[in-house]
This record gives sequence, C-alpha cells and structure tokens, in this order.
Amino acid sequence: MTTLLNYQRGGAGATVILIHGLFGAMDNLNHLAKALQEKCDVIQVDVRNHGDSFHHHSMEYDDLANDVFHLMDHLNIEQCHFVGHSMGGKIAMQCALTQPNRCKSLVVADIAPVAYPPHHNQIIAGLKAINVESIRQRRDADKILAEYEPTLGVRQFLLKNLVKSEHGYQWRASIDNIADSYLHITKPVRQDCQYSGPVLFIKGENSDYIVNEYRAAIGKLFPNAKARVIKDTGHWLHAEKPLEFNRVVEHFIEKNDV
Repeated sequence: MTTLLNYQRGGAGATVILIHGLFGAMDNLNHLAKALQEKCDVIQVDVRNHGDSFHHHSMEYDDLANDVFHLMDHLNIEQCHFVGHSMGGKIAMQCALTQPNRCKSLVVADIAPVAYPPHHNQIIAGLKAINVESIRQRRDADKILAEYEPTLGVRQFLLKNLVKSEHGYQWRASIDNIADSYLHITKPVRQDCQYSGPVLFIKGENSDYIVNEYRAAIGKLFPNAKARVIKDTGHWLHAEKPLEFNRVVEHFIEKNDV
C-alpha cells in the first residue's frame, strides 16, 4: 500500500487541501489555513521528501498527485478545493488535470504549468555541502550555506529543514532525493488534457514565475482560468501580504463551493 502523506486537519465546511512549495513544509501556509478554518475543513500536507512525510526517490508530478489522491481516499474525501504555492501549485494543477471530477476549484499561487530553467542548483549545492554530523550550532550551517545563497531570509527558510535531536542535527527533508529529482520538479505538468472548472492564478507583482508568455499555456490547460496580481509582492506573496492573499483565496473558494 502507498505510504500516507503527513497531514494536519482542522475546521469544518468545504474541504480545502493546501500544498506547499519546494524545500517547504505544511506550516508555510499556516496563515491561510487558520483563516480558512473559520468556514472550511482545511487539510495541510507535507509533500513527500518534505516535512514529516515519507522519503522516496521519485518526485514525478504523477507520483506527487497520486500521494494527494491516496490521502483523499484514506480520509473518504470525494471532492475538494486545491490550493498550491510554487511546486505545490504544480501538484495541485496535476491533481485537477488528472482527476477533474475530484476538484471543485483550483487556486495556484505564483507558478505556471510550464517547464522552468533550473535555478536552484546553487541552493542544492549549498545544502549538500552541509555535513550535518559536524554541525554543532545552526549558525555553523548558515555560515556554509551563505557561501552559496547570500539572502538571509532564504537561508533561514531553507534551514528550517535542519532539526536538532538528541543525536545532533539532521535533515528533516530528504535533500538527496530532492536534488536527484530536481530536473523532474522543473518539468511542466501534464499537457494531454484540460480542467474546465474554476481556476485562479495569483501572481506576485514583482515575481517572474508567471509572465505574459505563459498565458497561452495556462489557457490551453485551464480555459476558465482567471488571474489576480497582489501588488508589491514577490514569489512569497502569501507571506509578504497574508491578509490580502487570504481574502482573495477565501472569496474564490466561497464563490465556487457549489
């Protein structure tokens, strides 16, 4: 039997599944989860090789979507609203395209259904350069990672994957599996079908993850897609302007919960 994703559930009402991005975990979308729980049954997941979920060598989008479907089957959920950020947005899109009857609506935060050039190679190299057995303090790891990634906020986010136990520091995420599967993660979602239900793409104004040249690809797969832009935000729009982001998502789900 397929291993079950780690998940957290709270609230009551329409079911919403929240899916985080690369190197993240379910708590990345905590602000949104808490807002939605006032009216919705909210399920946050750790994607395979992330958070407290199982580790596996494959990160093909078919497999990542099937993990979500397996959890839905386990929880007896026939239909839900999907919300995904970045890589999680691609997983959500793959779910909607693969089993459209199980998707009430789809919210995709700052990602398109296209292939992206690999731009995390330096980060991956930096994470792999950290020998956790020699780490005595978190700042030891940060010093190494700083040679590869200059932005403190990015390093702090990445190093949330480094956890301390009685045996010392260890990676919670499977850095090796993510690194080995990275080219699969950059690939597009499936291109052989459509999801004609309601879809909202939310773009950070200053982010280059969704650009005009991707409009045709979005329209081909999601003919009823709409778009919103949140001003003065980048790729981490849900963290930079959580109140506005939450309002947009809440309104869309409430409008399409039929």
